Amino acid sequence: MTTETLAVQAVQAVPAAASGARRTAWWRDAVIYQVYIRSFADSDADGIGDLPGIRSRLPYLADLGVDALWITPFFSSPMADFGYDVADYRAVDPVFGDLDDFRALLTDAHARSLRVIVDLVPNHTSDRHAWFVEALAAPEGSAARDRYIFREGRGAHGDLPPNDWESVFGGPAWTRTVNPDGTPGQWYLHLFAPAQPDLNWDLPEVRSEFLEVLRFWLDLGVDGFRIDVAHGMVKAPGLPDVGHADHVEMIGNAVLPFFDQDGVHEIYRSWRLLLDSYDGERIGVAEAWAPTPERLANYVRPDELHQAFNFDFLGRPFEAASLRTAIDHSLATAGSVGAPSTWVLSNHDMKRHVTRYGGGARGLARARAAALLMLALPGSAYMYQGEELGLPEVLDIPVEFLVDPQGIQSGDPSKGRDGCRVPLPWSGEAPTYGFGPEGSTASWLPAPASWGTLSVEAETGDPASMLELYRSALTLRRQLPDLGAETEDTTLVWLPSPDGVLTFRRGDGFVCTVNTGSTPATVPVPGTLLLASTDISVSADSVDLPADSTAWWRI
Repeated sequence: MTTETLAVQAVQAVPAAASGARRTAWWRDAVIYQVYIRSFADSDADGIGDLPGIRSRLPYLADLGVDALWITPFFSSPMADFGYDVADYRAVDPVFGDLDDFRALLTDAHARSLRVIVDLVPNHTSDRHAWFVEALAAPEGSAARDRYIFREGRGAHGDLPPNDWESVFGGPAWTRTVNPDGTPGQWYLHLFAPAQPDLNWDLPEVRSEFLEVLRFWLDLGVDGFRIDVAHGMVKAPGLPDVGHADHVEMIGNAVLPFFDQDGVHEIYRSWRLLLDSYDGERIGVAEAWAPTPERLANYVRPDELHQAFNFDFLGRPFEAASLRTAIDHSLATAGSVGAPSTWVLSNHDMKRHVTRYGGGARGLARARAAALLMLALPGSAYMYQGEELGLPEVLDIPVEFLVDPQGIQSGDPSKGRDGCRVPLPWSGEAPTYGFGPEGSTASWLPAPASWGTLSVEAETGDPASMLELYRSALTLRRQLPDLGAETEDTTLVWLPSPDGVLTFRRGDGFVCTVNTGSTPATVPVPGTLLLASTDISVSADSVDLPADSTAWWRI
């Protein structure tokens, strides 16, 4: 009998009393599915995912068992960074549909008890945004230019950037403008691509405008916002030099004058007041990089945002001691301000964790084990589209198809993010695997010829597939009273275990065992096996945990 068969029996055997109403605010234990809109589902055969495509796949997400979806930017944009360069924050880009399409998607999602989180980009706009077009046409020192960060250059003729800041995408974080008469002008700051000028958040007009943008989408009925570069809006006074190079390597590890400045918290306190003024627990989620877990916890204090992504956990190797350190730090620091921890394994900016964990059979085994570990931890979990299929990073995209500015501008395609953004395989045995309507062959990024066995269609009903493992785990997570948000009764308690093994209890009825080692580990049987990432041999008194495996047990 396979462990997956055991899992289905266990799901059916959970007492009905365990599957009642959620015990906490929905966001404290929600499983939130990230939709990278360009690569999720294409409705009109142009090779680019869109809002009607998402709407058509809502039954799949509801059946999967997630609580909410976070949709990457679909606002009007020239697509220099595929939507993270916004030209109009209140308009849908025609490539993705229109506002009526979004309203229909929102209505259908809510009808299926799926909440919808949209992706807000407040650190910078597109260089095609009306404000920046006006700024370039305006004279130095004008009110239009004050909305952004313009400065004179250094050197005798202003030929050098105003400071030594580097773009996250490579090269200087400054670009020099050209005056209407053709002479060199001021420089403007862009911590990302030159087409993404940074806003001046010291200006009240900028703060007021974004409160109105939030109101616009809240009035439509969205359930929250994922905030891009939430650590970036406020810069240190005087824009001081960092003093050395390799700034990108320092993000999240050191204090930088352009990230994680204390002033950002005043912004989020005003946003929290607005969010709390709406019914239905609308939330703010910070994509924030901070040099310490304590600094990250500042973003989720009771009067600020609700969640912050846990990149420390994401970046850890599949190794027991390292994972336990990340888990302990995350629970302690989030708990110190009364916030839930969040857990994430992959996203649209990171190599997929099947590949990060070693690739091939071992990478897949570790990814299965990591999924069960993540879903057993206290708090909220984020899934990146395709991880439920076990998709690996695509490392061999032909150079002529690469489009990510991070890889192109850095001069190193391996630093690009195209490989984790390849469109999802839905059905069929050949590209584009049902990404678009029947007969469509267009796809903005090419899918590997080997992905037929990884499609939703191929994995559905296969008890050994990653998809069915996720479905079983998410069903159990909803039904077991000891999983989800941490309460006084469900605090995580570490139990004794051999080297390379993590064992913890949640509440009085659940135990999780994780073997991160390369060889099997024998441990006492914690209880009745509920679900395992691979086949497990259980005797009366002990269980041999295979290498790179996780099991859930009911006491």
